[in-house]
Amino acid sequence: MLISLFGDNPYFQAGFGLMGLGVGLSALRQALIISSVALRRRMLVSLEINNKDPAYDWFLTWMAQRNSEAAAQPKRIWSPESWIRSHQISVQTLHEQRKNGSSSVLFKLVAGPGVHYLRYRKAWMQVKRERETRSQQLMSGIPWETVTLTTLSRDRDKFRELLSEARDMALRAQEGKLVIHTAWGIEWRPFGQPRRKRPLQSVVLAQGVAERIEEDAKAFLQRRKWYEDRGIPYRRGYLFHGPPGSGKSSFIQALAGALSYDICLLNLSERGLADDKLIHLLSNAPERSFVLIEDVDAAFNKRVQTTADGYQSSVTFSGFLNALDGVASGEERIIFMTTNHPERLDPALIRPGRVDLAVLLDDAAPEQARRLFMQFYRGADGHEHIGEEQLESMGREIQETVEHDMKLGLRTSMAALQGLFIRSTAAEAVKGVKTLIVPHAS
Repeated sequence: MLISLFGDNPYFQAGFGLMGLGVGLSALRQALIISSVALRRRMLVSLEINNKDPAYDWFLTWMAQRNSEAAAQPKRIWSPESWIRSHQISVQTLHEQRKNGSSSVLFKLVAGPGVHYLRYRKAWMQVKRERETRSQQLMSGIPWETVTLTTLSRDRDKFRELLSEARDMALRAQEGKLVIHTAWGIEWRPFGQPRRKRPLQSVVLAQGVAERIEEDAKAFLQRRKWYEDRGIPYRRGYLFHGPPGSGKSSFIQALAGALSYDICLLNLSERGLADDKLIHLLSNAPERSFVLIEDVDAAFNKRVQTTADGYQSSVTFSGFLNALDGVASGEERIIFMTTNHPERLDPALIRPGRVDLAVLLDDAAPEQARRLFMQFYRGADGHEHIGEEQLESMGREIQETVEHDMKLGLRTSMAALQGLFIRSTAAEAVKGVKTLIVPHAS
């Protein structure tokens, strides 16, 4: 009876029909979603790279390079080999503040957060860069970021080819150059562009000093098994001490280039650096790199680390010693420390095992000043060629000037001599040396 009553009701029939239509459309929509997901899983493949992986920076740099090439040569934008469409750009600013007050800034433009598209070797890819602003890496405070590449499943091998090309591009940029790393939280990151290696002979030290250091470093690098067989930690520590401008940092950079090593700059006064982070950094320095700690006397004066503005760091003196050679310290490491005031260093810091070789790099010695002069002016003086005999005579005159004034307690730095030679002719340099001589600071 109820069926006959409602079955003849046109409103009921219309409502039931609409409800059936809605259910049908909902089922169809759900089926389409499921089919789309299934189809996507079967036909598409994604590759995720997070910003803790070296490939992250390699890929972003590769994209930036390809994008700039396409912008410079519009005809190549539609090349079947490479095509990139990116309207969202981010800037990475690298700022270096030097101790003398000067600074340098480098801007690097990379693909920003969002969706980008590229064509690589006839394969289309979607590139999605995402940044998690509400979550940061615990130790470094850097936001988590990921880059996700998506392409057809048949083209999954292109991921490996693309990453290999990005890696090779990064290595070619560093080939024959020196890479400077700085600490970001608990990570080492390259700072700025790779620098041209400085020839070792361009840093003129006192007679035999450069050869002594180079021979010691090479001997250490060749004796890994000797250390292992005797159970000795495979690490080496150097201390360069002497007045400012004597070539301490310059020689370390030149030595790193000569041995095909990089440099990791470690600032013990950096805010937020604590004992645990320091141990982690020293234990995880990049392979084939020197760890350079400059002005170590300023970092720990009377066993307390304080910056110029009065900020006391979280790194303790005992923590620094443990990081150098404690139980938790790493191996396969070469550390260089520099100081202008070795008398201020705690004996516990410079004992054997922490400092294996201490070398004095002093003000200019007479013979050292002559060799620097010869290196600068051999071949030409401005537009005029100087004969070897005349140049030797000028060099001896400079040597005699420095030697005479040294007997009177007067000295000059190698940096001052170099500055004079850069801006002067040979004849002007011979006369100008006398103006650089100053009383020796005791």
